[in-house]
Amino acid sequence: MTDPTTRRVTSADVARLAGVSRATVSYVLNDTPHQTISAATRSRVREAATSLGYAPSAAARALRTGRSDVVLCLLPDWPIGPEVGTLLGNLSTELARAGMTFVAHPGNHADRPITDLWKAITPAAVLAFTDFSAAEIAAMRAAGVALVVGLLGRGASPPRELEAPQRHVGRLQAGHLAAAGHTAIGYACPDDDRVRIFSEPRLAGARAACAGRGLAAPSVRVVPLDADAAAPAVRAWHAEGVTGVCAYNDDVALAVLAGMRRAGLRAPADLAVIGVDDIPAARLAVPALTTVTTDQAAVAAHLAATVLAAVHGRAAPAAELTGIVTVVARASA
Repeated sequence: MTDPTTRRVTSADVARLAGVSRATVSYVLNDTPHQTISAATRSRVREAATSLGYAPSAAARALRTGRSDVVLCLLPDWPIGPEVGTLLGNLSTELARAGMTFVAHPGNHADRPITDLWKAITPAAVLAFTDFSAAEIAAMRAAGVALVVGLLGRGASPPRELEAPQRHVGRLQAGHLAAAGHTAIGYACPDDDRVRIFSEPRLAGARAACAGRGLAAPSVRVVPLDADAAAPAVRAWHAEGVTGVCAYNDDVALAVLAGMRRAGLRAPADLAVIGVDDIPAARLAVPALTTVTTDQAAVAAHLAATVLAAVHGRAAPAAELTGIVTVVARASA
């Protein structure tokens, strides 16, 4: 248990140990430009701070600068799977390299008012994956909070950075099946409405790929993550003459494979299947699952650069994110 009498180490303690002023400690630890401080003094200050375990107060920094160095990421009510988790981890690393602290808040607008969240933290920037109201955007901008919003969503707000890659995922899935000779294609939707923000652009991409090849639009069915519940969709596709299925993600693709086993069908002989995300279980499936993967490190680097540009008042960097989406071909398709 922490001793309630333990005092927080301050910059004054660092200054005493290093034999310098508190101003010098501040200049050194904040890398303040245009200060004529010798390398030896800088080294002495940093060594003193390390030995004492000194960490600058985020609250004090916010008071001094008018905002913190925090980037607040507001997540919708999503299931946090491997791909989202990897993206958040990479984003945290990228922003840390720029001296920013990444804080992700899961949930939705109904959990706690948005104003409560950003006012409590006074972030340098807010990163969101869905739309805000005009009033919310105006309030944050009036408070000096840089805003990156609408990366995915359904409203008429600014361009969505991640919309194009999601559509490209669906195009690659359907294109891979078509290239293998499949002319009747199905699309397996998730039964979780929370992920429609991803599934809708992926389905749109699959439809576009089919239309571009003169094929009928994909036959769309919801596939629950249960073998018995997935079997009716599989049987229906087989009866329709569908020979290849694009699944929303690898979990849904694995459900399709499980439903096929219940229905006495085999992949890819009776029905080829392609997923999304390349989760570890995809490689262990029988047959091994063909899937589409996205370089989440590249996505995180672009999003971090976009956030930093907003913080510093620069134009957002341009990026072609469709090139980081690729097919991993295995035995299922």
